[in-house]
Amino acid sequence: MTGGALAELHDRARELLDPVHYDYFAGGAGEETALAENERAFQRLALLPRVLRGQPRPATPVQLPGARASTPILVAPTAFHRLAHPDGELATARAAAAAGTVLVSGMAATVAIGEVAEAAREVDRNAAVWFQLYLQPDAKITECLVRRAEDAGCSALVVTVDSPVFGRHGRDHRHGFHDLPPGYAAENMRDLPGSPGVRDIEMCQEISWRYVEALRRMTGLPVLLKGILHPEDAKIAVDGGMAGLVVSNHGGRQLDVAPAAIDALPRVAEAVGGRIPVLVDGGIRRGSDVAIALALGATAVGVGRPVLWGLAAAGEAGVRQVLETLRDEYEHVRTLCGGVLAGDQVVSRC
Repeated sequence: MTGGALAELHDRARELLDPVHYDYFAGGAGEETALAENERAFQRLALLPRVLRGQPRPATPVQLPGARASTPILVAPTAFHRLAHPDGELATARAAAAAGTVLVSGMAATVAIGEVAEAAREVDRNAAVWFQLYLQPDAKITECLVRRAEDAGCSALVVTVDSPVFGRHGRDHRHGFHDLPPGYAAENMRDLPGSPGVRDIEMCQEISWRYVEALRRMTGLPVLLKGILHPEDAKIAVDGGMAGLVVSNHGGRQLDVAPAAIDALPRVAEAVGGRIPVLVDGGIRRGSDVAIALALGATAVGVGRPVLWGLAAAGEAGVRQVLETLRDEYEHVRTLCGGVLAGDQVVSRC
């Protein structure tokens, strides 16, 4: 991360965090090529502004499945927030609610989804919280997690579909970091059917579109799929009744030879053809990144690591600073583009 207020939060977070935990949050899979490409890809793109458009200050609210956000900048799901700050996901939830945006709370959260949603609604009773889900091999476990999300008042499910196995993270391997420290747990996995205590999150190579269809029969909540990079998968998802897609390479934490998410976005957006919302995450570090993503067809973007750096640096206030900074920068860039963002305004710097 280079330059600006968010870089300062990153640097402060790095000073405060246990180096093992910093590397867990910051690291990626393999040689970390995909991780680096997520940011580098934005640096290869520029916006060609329109002028003399006579546009008022651009409005930024966005309608999403089960939510209306005041900004197209969402909090993407990330794990283990209590490793970053004692208040963990509670602080993140309060900050997202204060910003009027959607929190996508992770299945691997260190605070259970019911408490996370309650914290958000203490700030805004209409706060939107989505639940990120890995489909489990045992359908009873998946259904129990879905019911917990429903009971918490979550308004959508975000199913991560790019993880048939865990990514191989060299930094974690070097540190021997494979389990949470004592006193921390993935609380959504506690006391599930047939599993007293905390159950491990399972990845399963057998998960297929059949599992997604079974999930749709379980719940009336909108279902978004996260981890879509191929346009043919996007078409299948639309035809299968998905409520939205998230173009993502998992922050560079799964397949190290995957393309940058922003590079995959245009073909996915073209395949969807406006039939459902298309979101993107990975590499969003400044408001201009948000503007480029929207110009290339995204409805909204998700922000992951910068939220963690804000949380580690200053708790709830730090997360609010991240969201407010990105929103202010985005609105400023959009105004400088004449209030209009379109694909033909995105040009290569090369």
